[in-house]
Amino acid sequence: MSLLVGLMVRLLTVAIICFAAAVTWILVEAQNGVRVETRQSAERASHVIERSYMTGSVGRPLDFTREPSGASSNIVSVMSPGVCVSAEDRQGVRRRLCSGWTTLGPLAPEWFRRFYAAVTPTNPPVEVSASVHGEASRPVRASFDPVAAAARAWNRFRMAVALAASMALGMSVLAALAVLHALSPVQTIISGLKRLESGDETSRLPHFSTLEFRRIGVAFNDLAERLQQRTDERAALMRQLFVVQEDERKALARDLHDEFGQCLTAAGALSLSVEAGAMPDRPDLAEEARAIGRINAKMMATLRGAFAKLRPPDLEELGLEASLQLMVQGWAVTQGSRTSFTLEVDGDLADVSGKAALDIYRIVQECLTNAARHGQPQQVTVQVCRRAGAADVTVVVSDDGGGCPQEISKTGFGILGIKERIGSLGGSLSIGGANGGMRVAAVLPATAGGALA
Repeated sequence: MSLLVGLMVRLLTVAIICFAAAVTWILVEAQNGVRVETRQSAERASHVIERSYMTGSVGRPLDFTREPSGASSNIVSVMSPGVCVSAEDRQGVRRRLCSGWTTLGPLAPEWFRRFYAAVTPTNPPVEVSASVHGEASRPVRASFDPVAAAARAWNRFRMAVALAASMALGMSVLAALAVLHALSPVQTIISGLKRLESGDETSRLPHFSTLEFRRIGVAFNDLAERLQQRTDERAALMRQLFVVQEDERKALARDLHDEFGQCLTAAGALSLSVEAGAMPDRPDLAEEARAIGRINAKMMATLRGAFAKLRPPDLEELGLEASLQLMVQGWAVTQGSRTSFTLEVDGDLADVSGKAALDIYRIVQECLTNAARHGQPQQVTVQVCRRAGAADVTVVVSDDGGGCPQEISKTGFGILGIKERIGSLGGSLSIGGANGGMRVAAVLPATAGGALA
């Protein structure tokens, strides 16, 4: 549930509670009003009866229905709407008068009359005494018509409902507008978090006028700034690590060439010497010498492949495009007819040199290694694009050897190295599927450093 919906539900709950309290108050007030008006009507009717006896003939009986006493009209005139009054005349006959209640409004619906009768107690009749000169006091009894009482409460209830509904609607609209305005920074905060999640560490939140959101914005900006600082430090460290890695590769290649290469050369020369000096009656010795030579040649070829991986060709002298072409041709020779390797260059790579050229070379090298290691492709294509005047180079390596992009991007150490290298240069990397295989696309600056040492 969204925050806005939650707040509106709470406001609606409060409105319902207030409405229920208002309905309760209306019913209680209506019931109290019925009691008060019933008693007041009884007292006023008693007073009119007393005056009627005092001003009329002593022997004339009290009659509510005959004139000229006028008692009926006088009593009804002082009765509240919906009240019925009864009193005894001198003959002991109880007479009853009821006032009209059309002024109370329309008749209440049946359901409301039942509801009103169920939730409100029945009002007992109110009885007062009318003092008659020279005679015993006469009881005057007043009661409120239940239908009239329900009509009285219904009309007040109806007006209260209309007023409450209008107020609730107006308050809901105003509250919704106020909440929307108050929560407007939330979307900005969410957008900033998404940008930060996607890797945009330059994302910053604006200054909010609300104190709480302003604190969130300050905390977010401080966090983003520290994260950007740590990322910059990490990128600088990774760049230095890659420099050290290249130095170690050169040193290892040099040691292999100076030590292991010379040993293989000597072993090859010795096998030839043994083969040449073998006696005619020892053909087995010559054959063993030739076998040693073949093993030595295979080891020398493996060593040359290691040299190619450890120490790339002279990028400054050959250029990036020629060096990539040599690498692709080397893979084609290594894989034989099983896999076709193709290099496509779009644009001029002549001015891509120094560390940028080495980074591109290493990325293509690792991508080709992954393509051969994690699948059985029949076609591997390397595309290098440098638009005229562009400050970056796009490298795309695709194959048809299958593989799951998600698994390789999570578990492949070669891909991890590519990510680290590209991240340290401020580039971007995307890994996906294409043509039944993998597609690795990298965008990195064309000028990432100085000349190679």
